[in-house]
Amino acid sequence: MSGRRIFVPRDAAALSVGAEAVAKAVLDSGADLTLTRTGTRGLLWLEPLLEIEIDGRRIGFGPVRAADVPDILAQGAAHPLCLGPVEDIPYLKSQQRLTFARCGVTDPLSLGDYTAQGGLKGLTRALTLTPAAIVEEVTQSGLRGRGGAGFPTGIKWNTVLHAEASQKYIVCNADEGDSGTFADRILMEGDPFLLIEGMAIAGLAVGATKGYIYLRSEYPHAFRTLTQAIEIARAGGVLGADVMGSGTAFDMEVRLGAGAYICGEETSLLESLEGRRGQVRFKPPLPAIEGLFGKPTVINNVLSLAAVPTVLAEGAEYYRNFGTGRSRGTMPIQLGGNVKRGGLIERAFGLSLREIVEDYGGGTLTGRPVHAAQVGGPLGAYWPSSLFDTPLDYEAFAAKGGMVGHGGVVVFDDTVDMAQQARFAFEFCAIESCGKCTPCRIGSTRGVETMDRVIAGDGAALGLVRDLCTVMQDGSLCALGGLTHMPVLSALDNFPEDFPGAARDAAE
Repeated sequence: MSGRRIFVPRDAAALSVGAEAVAKAVLDSGADLTLTRTGTRGLLWLEPLLEIEIDGRRIGFGPVRAADVPDILAQGAAHPLCLGPVEDIPYLKSQQRLTFARCGVTDPLSLGDYTAQGGLKGLTRALTLTPAAIVEEVTQSGLRGRGGAGFPTGIKWNTVLHAEASQKYIVCNADEGDSGTFADRILMEGDPFLLIEGMAIAGLAVGATKGYIYLRSEYPHAFRTLTQAIEIARAGGVLGADVMGSGTAFDMEVRLGAGAYICGEETSLLESLEGRRGQVRFKPPLPAIEGLFGKPTVINNVLSLAAVPTVLAEGAEYYRNFGTGRSRGTMPIQLGGNVKRGGLIERAFGLSLREIVEDYGGGTLTGRPVHAAQVGGPLGAYWPSSLFDTPLDYEAFAAKGGMVGHGGVVVFDDTVDMAQQARFAFEFCAIESCGKCTPCRIGSTRGVETMDRVIAGDGAALGLVRDLCTVMQDGSLCALGGLTHMPVLSALDNFPEDFPGAARDAAE
């Protein structure tokens, strides 16, 4: 078994549980081997996941400690931590990985690995098409923004394409701030060239020559990986004044945010990117008409732009064949909270929340009953298990008072106090509000005070909670205040037993 290939993740999640020590133990073993640092495959409960290539297959071991490495190298598949071929692990085998197909498989900073695994196929095809044809391909794929509203990507691109301007921009919203979300980070650390390729295709589609990735400051590993990947792509002719010998220019850079949740809202992001305090802009004008530095700008999040290379490489019909209804393609779901098997799940739209929480997650880590799941970040609805059969679909979730959002699913067992969770929603909004509009700035603060009255037993205050939610929903300038009602009212309506006086409130 000489000259074996060993794979250990360099992703932040794996590093946080000892992957660096595992990698060092591999190198210090003195064995004849080649070590490749990869991204994570997203099976986070198994990290650090060490893989050994045996007879052409990647055999997994995990979770591995540095002390386990000598015995693993000596015993191979006979070691107790052996998981068998990684692609056969049920959690991974049942997925439909389009966007995350290379994550955990390749060296994130090897452009050679990227192209050998199908990378740049989409950009190569895009260079043979007119900008209008690229936009039409994205439109026909049914790709929608993998963020809050699920806005059709092709419509946004078409608006920028037809806007008259001497300069246009592509901006990637990588300010992944929702609780329970980590797909952007996994992709940027595990397959950065995919995002670069997606942004380059977007530039070709709308006539933009410059791109920016607005990255949250809490992602230092992603920042280093992206910065290096951009330099490698530029040196390889993928970026710069002559993209892949086409004569067309497109270049990009990474800019760090400053820790403000509100900068996940696209106009606040633009304000911050221009060097000002992150505050919401009035709309219209839309960023597609007057965006960064007053120029037409495409703003998409990481997962939207990272889906584009697959659409161009395989065709709109191929991508559209995944999913259901108006929700096409695959959705990277991030499963966390009180759950046995947390991690990344990429599946076509249409699977149920029950499949996510029970089949993939295996129930709660504590072993207690699942009481609630919040989908869509801190502004998403809290759902009881009676709603878990709802299919993951933009319209199906909206019909039940929820949202898919960025695909984060946080699980709670029956020890959670939903009245406290409702209070937290108001408190979160109060802390993260940019302060520009009164309903959000003042309404959230009054909401915390009113929830304290409710928790203290003042059932009459529940009516005021509902009134505050209505004012914030109807009067807020952006979705931060406009969606705070969702976690508050879903907690109140779905878990009334946790709210003193709720029965009386309902009767009235």
